[in-house]
Amino acid sequence: MDIRLEQTPAKDFRAPVLVVFGWEEGGGTFAHPWLDDVRASGEFTGKAAESILLHRPAGTAAERLAFVGAGKREKLTPGQLRRAAAVAVRQVRSKAVTQVAFALDAQTATAELVSEVAEGVLLGDYEPDILKTDPAKSEKRVQSATLLVPEVTEALGAAVERGRVLAESQNLARDLVNEPGNRLNPTVLAAHARAVATEAGLDCEVLDRDRMRQLGMGALLGVAQGSDEPPTFIILRYHPESAASADHLGLVGKGVTFDTGGVSIKVAEGMEKMKYDMAGGAAVIAAMRAIARVKPRVRVTGFVPAVENHISGRAQRPGDIVTALNGKTVEIINTDAEGRMILADALTYAARQGCTHLVDAATLTAAVVVALAHVYIGGFASDQALFDKLRDAAAAEGERIWQMPLDDDYKEYLRSAFADLPNVGGRHGGAITAAYFLKEFTEGRPWVHLDIAGTAWSDDAKAFTAKGPTGVPVRTFVRLAENW
Repeated sequence: MDIRLEQTPAKDFRAPVLVVFGWEEGGGTFAHPWLDDVRASGEFTGKAAESILLHRPAGTAAERLAFVGAGKREKLTPGQLRRAAAVAVRQVRSKAVTQVAFALDAQTATAELVSEVAEGVLLGDYEPDILKTDPAKSEKRVQSATLLVPEVTEALGAAVERGRVLAESQNLARDLVNEPGNRLNPTVLAAHARAVATEAGLDCEVLDRDRMRQLGMGALLGVAQGSDEPPTFIILRYHPESAASADHLGLVGKGVTFDTGGVSIKVAEGMEKMKYDMAGGAAVIAAMRAIARVKPRVRVTGFVPAVENHISGRAQRPGDIVTALNGKTVEIINTDAEGRMILADALTYAARQGCTHLVDAATLTAAVVVALAHVYIGGFASDQALFDKLRDAAAAEGERIWQMPLDDDYKEYLRSAFADLPNVGGRHGGAITAAYFLKEFTEGRPWVHLDIAGTAWSDDAKAFTAKGPTGVPVRTFVRLAENW
C-alpha cells in the first residue's frame, strides 16, 4: 500500500473518503459543521470504534467524510490512533473504497502518532483470506492512504516509514500463523526465515535434526520424533553497526507448526486452530525483520525451535524420560505440554550462544487464558529490571502485559520421583508452573517469558481487526530493542 504525507488543507484535498478523528470531549482533527450536528443528534459521541459516514459533504473536496471515534483527546494513550485508523480502513473497505485520506491536526501530527496511523492503516487492511480464490476480494483492499498534516517534515517521513515497517512485519507474523499445517511445516518455516534474512540483511542459520542430536537437544527431539516432518532450529542474527554496550538480547519463539497434543491427544473441537501454536516463533521472525530495518544499537538474535507435535508409532509417550541440552532429565507426564520442552533446549542454547538477556514468547498454556482471558499477555520474570523494560516497551506500543508470580514456592509443584523435573506441575497454577519449568533452562540469565496463548489469536473479527492471528508481540520486541 502507498502511504504518503501531504500538506494540503483537509478541506481542499480530493479523495473518495476523508477520515476525521473525533474526540469524546468534542471536536475532531478537522472542523466541519456536520460533526456538531451528528453529536447533537446522539449518533456520534467520539468513543473508540464508533464511525459514521457522510456523502458529498458541503465545503470539502472529498466525496465522503468518515468520522471515527478516537476516544479521549486529553488522555491520548499509545495505540489509540492506531486502532482508530484501523477502524476507518475497515469501514471504507466495506464500501469498496481504494483511496483514503486522514485529516491530522497539530496535536496528532507528531512523529509518534503519525507512525501509529500508518500502522493502523496497514493492520486494518489485513484479512486472513489469502487462500480464497474469489477475485473480488482483491478489489476490497485499500491501495493508498494520504496523511494530511500541517507541515511535512523529515521526522514525519521517518515516522511513516517506521509505522510501515512495524505493520508489515506484524502482518508477516499473521500470514505465517494463518498458514495451515499442510502448507507450513518446520522446513517451510525455515525457508520463510531464510527469505526474511535475505531481504532484511540478517544472518541466518538453521540447525537440522543431526546437529540437534550432536548437541544433545533431547527435549526438543523428543517432541519432534512423532512426526514425519523433521524439526528445524532457526537462528536469525542482527549485528548493529555501532553497539551501545556488550549486551546481547535473545528473542526465543515457540514454533510448533501444528499441535495434535501427541499421545495425550487434544479434543477434536477447535483443533484446527492449532496451526497457531507457532505464533511465538512467527513473532520472533517478524520482529527480527523489523529490527534489521530500524537498526537499534543492541545485538539481537532470534531463536525459533520448530517442530510438529504428531502421533505415530514413534511418538514419545507419557512416562518417557528425556535429557535436555543442559543435562537435566525430564519425565514426560503429558505430551501436550510440548512447547516448554522445545523452549527448554532453545533457551539453554541461546544462553550458550552468548545472549546476556532472554525473552521468549509462546502460546504455552490454556491456564493463562483462564487467568487473563484474551486481554493481557501473561508475563513471568527472573529479573525485575528486564521485565520493567519489556513492560515499558509494550505499554508504548499499546500491547498489555500483566506480571504473574514466579516465587520459588512453585517449584514444589515440579517434583518427579524418576527424573529431575516433570514436564507439568498439576492442574493448579498451570501457567506459573510452566514458566517455572522454563526458568530451569535459562542458565541464570535475566529472562522474561510471555505466555501469549490468549492474545495471539482473535476468535472474532472486531471493528479494528480481522478474525485470526493478531501478531503480538512483534511491536513490543522491536520497541524493546530500540529502547535498549
